[in-house]
Amino acid sequence: MKAFLQKIASLRPTKRKLMQLYFALLFNANAKGFVNGTIYQGPTKYACVPGINCYSCPGAVGACPLGSLQGSFSAGKSTMFYVFGILLLYSLIFGRMICGWLCPFGFIQELLYKIKTPKLKKSPVTRVLSFLKYVLLVFFVFIVPIAYAFKDTPLPAFCKYICPAGTLEGGVMLLSNKLNESYFAMLGPLFTWKFVLMVSFLIGCVFVFRLFCRFVCPLGALYGLFNRISLFGVKIDEPKCTHCNLCVNHCKMDIKKVGDAECIACGDCVSVCPTGAIKWKGVKQKETPDANKKAKTATRAVSFVLMLAVLIGVYAYYWTASPDLPQEESSGSEESSAPDTPTEGNQVGNLCYQGSLTAVGAGGITNEKIDVITEGKITIINFWGTWCTPCVGELPYFDQIASEYADTVSVVAIHTNMVVNTAGEYIAAYYPDSKLVFACDEAGETYYKQLGGRGTYPYTVVVDQNGVIARIFVEALEYEDLQEVVEELLK
Repeated sequence: MKAFLQKIASLRPTKRKLMQLYFALLFNANAKGFVNGTIYQGPTKYACVPGINCYSCPGAVGACPLGSLQGSFSAGKSTMFYVFGILLLYSLIFGRMICGWLCPFGFIQELLYKIKTPKLKKSPVTRVLSFLKYVLLVFFVFIVPIAYAFKDTPLPAFCKYICPAGTLEGGVMLLSNKLNESYFAMLGPLFTWKFVLMVSFLIGCVFVFRLFCRFVCPLGALYGLFNRISLFGVKIDEPKCTHCNLCVNHCKMDIKKVGDAECIACGDCVSVCPTGAIKWKGVKQKETPDANKKAKTATRAVSFVLMLAVLIGVYAYYWTASPDLPQEESSGSEESSAPDTPTEGNQVGNLCYQGSLTAVGAGGITNEKIDVITEGKITIINFWGTWCTPCVGELPYFDQIASEYADTVSVVAIHTNMVVNTAGEYIAAYYPDSKLVFACDEAGETYYKQLGGRGTYPYTVVVDQNGVIARIFVEALEYEDLQEVVEELLK
């Protein structure tokens, strides 16, 4: 009976596990996104959460700092300084404590490691492999994105080619929703590669403690550089330390010393130190008299209630703040419509909704209104944003089509209303004399959603000369893709 009770007690989650779960829920509070299969695009997406949590996850209410860092090199000085400032603030306050307590993907890795299997223990080999993440930080997060930024083609290399968190939280979560079945037709070799890589990482985490975190994660590498000077974390009271190395041997990470760059401040070492030499930084630790235990318990209870109230409030806010997808409007009943007359809608074969949007020029938003659909011409409607790497990467191809087929094709590039203030500067720098028609969507991305947009960018709708939707693309396009569609419609 005693052994059974001890087993039950061992299943009780630790304080750190509860905190990991709490922040995973908090950072993904847009529950409505999982129901609708859409991505939240409200004001909190401007803020970076501390740990890795993909921007494209349906539940994500903030941006991933790693993706934001890579994209900042091509988004202007103000964005770059903002992202670097946020990362510096997180690093100086928490260091890699973020990895151990706040990172949702770190929490997933630890849950997988709980599965009962033989485990690969740390060794000199794993310590050498732990340096790999610094190489990936330098090459995939800095060198490649900066090199492409000079070519005016942003490329978040780590997110695009490696990051398993993005594939799991963004790709798999979106594809698992039945409302997004059409996305499967858009998948290609890159997704296959990333899916295989993701599965490999997840399986590996069953046998190796925090495999991705220890060997691959560039964000952990960056935070680790600030571990020694961060405000919070763990430290050694040197006069009390006997150098028995129990802490190092007990730790599952590849540390050489408590608090070094590999330490995630999980606190497991605190309980095994025989002399009490390991302390929490930023916390005054005093012996609590028995008389104050009730007060301490009461404080914990109040903290728990407040945190729970915050979580419930946040979920309620995002549930009500995330608008439902617009329903398709009908121009009349089937009986009153002619058999060969398509009705308005947002699917291939429907008449495309006409939109009257505000034009955007090199000087920013203007007072001019434009009709999106041009009668008698093929209309290519491209929804984009300066912050969206694939969007700005494909924009030169739309510009080329607009120039070569000026007499028969109208290309309308509609910037998302989320950060439309960046559009004018970008147009002035790269497309001052373009034949592209630039406009911005209405608040709430009304036209985007009316045409079937579900939170992913870029999104392109091709409308034929009669105003009927001919093709829909939920992916970045090449020039050949656009030319092929145009030539087919011109026939």
